[in-house]
Amino acid sequence: MAVATSFALAAPSWAEMLDLEKDELTIGFIKLTDMAPLAVAYELGYFEDEGLYVTLEPQANWKVLLDRVIDGQLDGAHMLAGQPIAATIGYGTEAHIITPFSMDLNGNGITVSNAIWEKMLPHVPMDDAGKPVHPISAASLKPVVTEFADKGEPFKMGMVFPVSTHNYELRYWLAAGGIEPGYYSPDDVSGQIAADVLLSVTPPPQMPATLEAGTIHGYCVGEPWNQAAVFKGIGVPVVTDYEIWKNNPEKVFGITAEFAEENPNTTLAVTKALIRAAMWLDANDNANRPAAVEILSRSDYVGADYDVIAASMTGTFEYEKGDVRDVPDFNVFFRYFATYPYYSDAVWYLTQMRRWGQIPEGKSDAWYDETAKSIYKPEIYLAAAKLLIEEDLAAETDFPWDTDGYRVETPEGDIIDGVVYDGRTPNAYIDSLIIGLKGEQTVQRSGITN
Repeated sequence: MAVATSFALAAPSWAEMLDLEKDELTIGFIKLTDMAPLAVAYELGYFEDEGLYVTLEPQANWKVLLDRVIDGQLDGAHMLAGQPIAATIGYGTEAHIITPFSMDLNGNGITVSNAIWEKMLPHVPMDDAGKPVHPISAASLKPVVTEFADKGEPFKMGMVFPVSTHNYELRYWLAAGGIEPGYYSPDDVSGQIAADVLLSVTPPPQMPATLEAGTIHGYCVGEPWNQAAVFKGIGVPVVTDYEIWKNNPEKVFGITAEFAEENPNTTLAVTKALIRAAMWLDANDNANRPAAVEILSRSDYVGADYDVIAASMTGTFEYEKGDVRDVPDFNVFFRYFATYPYYSDAVWYLTQMRRWGQIPEGKSDAWYDETAKSIYKPEIYLAAAKLLIEEDLAAETDFPWDTDGYRVETPEGDIIDGVVYDGRTPNAYIDSLIIGLKGEQTVQRSGITN
């Protein structure tokens, strides 16, 4: 609290610059390390600097969190990036949700049980020191999945929500290794049609216990729940999402379009506070991360042991016990314009929804562009950034002023299957992926139809 107070006193109050429509807010989050910008903005007084009195409230699961934002019990929330997108296009609960702020890049991993890892090991390349060569391809898991199938046993893995990054990253990794992760159809939303691996929802904090019980054989989740499996000695993280797709977009801050329209200045104020928090988290080559870990370890936030959170949050990642590797960009909160809500990030999520049948029919490139622009709001973000620069709290070079809202294409070396991603040409991208729906293909219970 002393640290938080010193920051609050050092920063001038700029609340008078914005006539806040609402100054008391309740913001929801799930107990994951990537909620850090919210905790930091609260603890270091950035919300108060904007004249905001914020209550941060943990939520039971992602569905409850989304429902409470929609019905107004929460003014905004730390969200899965797929949630505003799915809600806006009417997949699941329908509502117009927008984001003026992306919370982070990277931060997830895929973990398998010790027993599965032992079966994978003969198929994993090793370096001269006898350590696994990363990234580990799902091709090393494929013989294990085949072994289960030959015995008539289902191979089961967990992910956190049907429209989560974790679902799409796990599917991406499996498909890149030649494993069918299954499809959705309008009358079967299990996502298990024609699947080699059965994926199902498991809440993040329950993943290690569910793995230990043998209910699932592996999972994709954010931290600290991969490192928790290592610390408990029950599983091995085999790949991080940084290795699947370097600097991939993760969570967002979500609000209803109605809230933004009715409270434009309040929306700007929240965005300003979150930008400052993200800057602090990445400042001076992550020098503030130990302090951030201490904050997150409190029961009010993530509530996991300091060492478990620090294992990934401070620039390293532990795979097997003792196999600690430097991964300084495992969690990115501000570098590489991480907080800017790029349209191309939204388009990628839409392509994965289409790839696996959550969007049941083909769409034009223009539809992807228009849909992304209805959800991701860089104009709000840049307005907040401009105010921070005027207040000498940020530099002009901190923000991408000249972008059209699309990142440069992801080069083949930055993604595990070597398929280039360009958000401006979503259909060409979808068609270039070996496994998944293409063109006008649809999914029935019996499988894919042309």
